[in-house]
Amino acid sequence: MRLEIGEILIKDVQFGETTAVKNGTLYVNQAELANVTGQDDRIKSVEVFLARPGESVRILPVKDIIEPRVKVEGTGNIFPGFIADVETVGSGRTHVLKGAAVVTTGKIVGFQEGIIDMTGPGAEYTPFSQTQNVVVKVEPVDGINQHDHEYVVRMAGFRAAVYLGEAARDLKPDNVTTYETKPILEQAAEYPGLPKVAYVYMLQTQGLLHNTYYYGVDVAEIVPTFMYPTEIMDGAIVSGNCVSACDKNPTYIHANNPVIMDLYAEHGKTINFMGCVITNENVTLADKERSSNMTAKLVGFLGVDAVIISEEGFGNPDADLVMNCNKIEAQGIKTVLITDEYAGQDGGSQSLADSTPLGNAVVTAGNANQVVELPPMNTVIGYPEVAHVIAGGWDGSLRPDGSIEAEIQVIIGSTNELGYGYLTAKAV
Repeated sequence: MRLEIGEILIKDVQFGETTAVKNGTLYVNQAELANVTGQDDRIKSVEVFLARPGESVRILPVKDIIEPRVKVEGTGNIFPGFIADVETVGSGRTHVLKGAAVVTTGKIVGFQEGIIDMTGPGAEYTPFSQTQNVVVKVEPVDGINQHDHEYVVRMAGFRAAVYLGEAARDLKPDNVTTYETKPILEQAAEYPGLPKVAYVYMLQTQGLLHNTYYYGVDVAEIVPTFMYPTEIMDGAIVSGNCVSACDKNPTYIHANNPVIMDLYAEHGKTINFMGCVITNENVTLADKERSSNMTAKLVGFLGVDAVIISEEGFGNPDADLVMNCNKIEAQGIKTVLITDEYAGQDGGSQSLADSTPLGNAVVTAGNANQVVELPPMNTVIGYPEVAHVIAGGWDGSLRPDGSIEAEIQVIIGSTNELGYGYLTAKAV
């Protein structure tokens, strides 16, 4: 598959009479966006806010983040299986409002939702302090159950992102990048002198509002399968989970997966990037065994020399990570693992719930238990009181003056296990 991504760079966002992009500014018709976003009988109200880098604004609780995109050439459309029909995507041309983001908020669904601060120390932990954010506060009707609540808000965010993405349809992009992955035999023959590398993409699917979707299907219901990397750039994978904010992959991060981007950047230079195997993170031992067996089988079928394996979440998924590592390494295929750590607030505890001697090449995204103090903001979009109950906070996290003491686990993207974050390491 061959896909062109055309980026229209957004440097500011403002309300305006017409939704359009002019000179790097995204103008948003507030009433029209609220109307499109709220087109569901289960939604009681929608409010639209703007949050720009450097402003004294806190968004809490953050549910999902979506990048506005529009398909301008090729089959299918953005978010197949949800907004669009189930057609294969990942080819042709897609335009992106790069620098803009839709952020959904509202009453809390699950306790693992997060915070975005647009300034201050919290802003240094999240990449979404640097995006021009269109925040939609969605309130479902009273009495709705948790699963319907999550679905309603998720779909509202997708409608908002597709609406804004249309503003990019007829624009000339500032940048155009082409990504291509060929059928297996062609791809393997293209760079015979380079090591063949694949990506094992573990997706959060542990139920209880821990869901991820592929072409509209809950990934918990699939067996591991091959995916062209470009499919993800058209929204084939979306978030539907309420895992801890620090290592949750919002829909925005899926579409901009930095592991895929980096592998493409090295394709034809240092490696031959063969494509992706997507797999789930299961609850029962039998399901873990089944998925890891099939993942290893698919990787072996691709005939690769090495794989990168990333996970989403912590604790129980660490077992899936280790099983995938062990079974792939047993075939003589080298692995590199990407995870984060829950090593306690003092950093002295075991970082992962499971381990293996074969996991000897590991990239860490940081310790989610690190404590941070977030100062009060002039404006809070959402419900600040949930700071007491979201994962990484505790009773008393929200202080009377509006400041918050909590673990960085509460901050969206602070220890993202795809590397879409700001933490790094240094020698001491």
